Amino acid sequence: MLVSLAQVNLHVGNIDANTSKIISCISEAREDLHADLVVFPEMAITGYPPEDLLLRPLFLERAADALAKIARYSAGIGVLIGHPTVKEGRLFNSVSYIKDGKIQATYDKKQLPNYGVFDEKRYFSAGSETTTIILDSIPTALGICEDLWGVEHARSACDMGARLLISVNASPFRSNIDNQRKQILRKRAAETGLGIVYVNLVGGQDELVFDGGSMVVDKNGHVVFQAPQYEEGQYLVEISESNGALEFRAKEEPRERLSELDCIYQCLVLGVRDYVRKNGFEGVIIGLSGGIDSALTTSIAVDALGAKNVNVLLMPSRYSAEMSTQDAVAMAENLGIGYRVIPIEQPFVAFTDVLSEVFEGLPVDTTEESIQARCRGVLLMAISNKTGTLVLTTSNKSEMAIGAAAIYGDMAGGFAPLKDVSKTLVYELARWRNSKNPVIPQRMIDRAPSAELRPNQLDADSRPAYDILDPIIERYVELDQSLEEIVGAGFSAEIVAEVVAKIKRNEFKRRQAAPGVKITERAFGRERRYPIASGFRESRTDK
Repeated sequence: MLVSLAQVNLHVGNIDANTSKIISCISEAREDLHADLVVFPEMAITGYPPEDLLLRPLFLERAADALAKIARYSAGIGVLIGHPTVKEGRLFNSVSYIKDGKIQATYDKKQLPNYGVFDEKRYFSAGSETTTIILDSIPTALGICEDLWGVEHARSACDMGARLLISVNASPFRSNIDNQRKQILRKRAAETGLGIVYVNLVGGQDELVFDGGSMVVDKNGHVVFQAPQYEEGQYLVEISESNGALEFRAKEEPRERLSELDCIYQCLVLGVRDYVRKNGFEGVIIGLSGGIDSALTTSIAVDALGAKNVNVLLMPSRYSAEMSTQDAVAMAENLGIGYRVIPIEQPFVAFTDVLSEVFEGLPVDTTEESIQARCRGVLLMAISNKTGTLVLTTSNKSEMAIGAAAIYGDMAGGFAPLKDVSKTLVYELARWRNSKNPVIPQRMIDRAPSAELRPNQLDADSRPAYDILDPIIERYVELDQSLEEIVGAGFSAEIVAEVVAKIKRNEFKRRQAAPGVKITERAFGRERRYPIASGFRESRTDK
């Protein structure tokens, strides 16, 4: 039996386009690849996650019509495809087996994830039955994503006589997820003796990026084949029986696996590409300051969209170092992108003049710094409105955590590629990108970071060093550690208390931030949802 793992990039809500792509893949699998079965990802017809589109009856009707259409085009090949199903007024996350132009069997997902970015219990009812089909005389169980993260479904399949389990998935990327998936599949195979075919979605959808990496694991837990990450394609695996045992043979040589930094960078690139294209923008505009965050953002944008679709605006202030403009120009020329220089002195003076009576007698403080950032935000948004391009913001996770990004200033824009990337990781990714092709001027990487909004300003003047700050943020935000636990790990109690207070105080800013790519265990945005007005005290001694 020749099985095609259809690792496809789909568009949430665009049922007609998804259906056309699926039918095209079926035709290719049948006529060009001579496959017996083609397997598509979870919720392939609607894209994943469809969220509250699932509450609209017309959306569900169109998905059902699309499933019927796909069935009509599937003569001569078996098809496994994910879709929503309505039964007796209840909605299920389902996968159907189509053969000879008809739906032969449907399985409803049992385990509904309701943590992190997932809220499937908001929409779906849980299935209760284990579904098996016969594929080329092989008893085969069907599964959907979360079903495999516990042992119950695989054991139930084994008890029903299954020897193979095919799982359709929409599993988004986060750091080290590829190894975690392998561990889970190996464990399920070792516990049950089942061979497992695992097909994953690829592509960006708002804050999530699905990295593909579809794979096949034999009953001993050996990964027989793994598809590339971040690439669409159909990947063939032959399944046969020998002496009563299933054997798997990939039809192409495996590629070298990506390093962790490569994985993260490619995730950011795909996230930007699909957000821009799926939302119909002409290209992007970025404020390139001469600092490392805007430099990395710009390199990601060019790798995602091509140089012709990326333009940058240099907006020096009275406090900007000459080297900042020099480095920004050098980087734009290295990448071959369009750039324009518009100093912000004139609008900054205009704002301070208008406000002079209100500010009379009050000391200069961060207000004036924020006005400069907001001048830049106005210029970028004006160009966005006029040209139909999307503003990519450049703030990183460290700044977002402690409120160092100016709301309506450097936070202004439509998408934030570095929203879940710590400052420490920004430097690592910049060095990694330069190792491939040195487009970022080395001085941008070597210089001490500064917002350049007042004389001789450095980030270190107002916050702990990033090698201290970032681990504290990780422990508090991603690992949910208490103040006592973080201090117990060797951090200063005073610094920990200061950082945590800033994280809490700036929740209102993050609630208004642009969406950005998730890469960590817990990203700001849809994954981390904290109340803005909260009276909770962090220390056990506080009452």
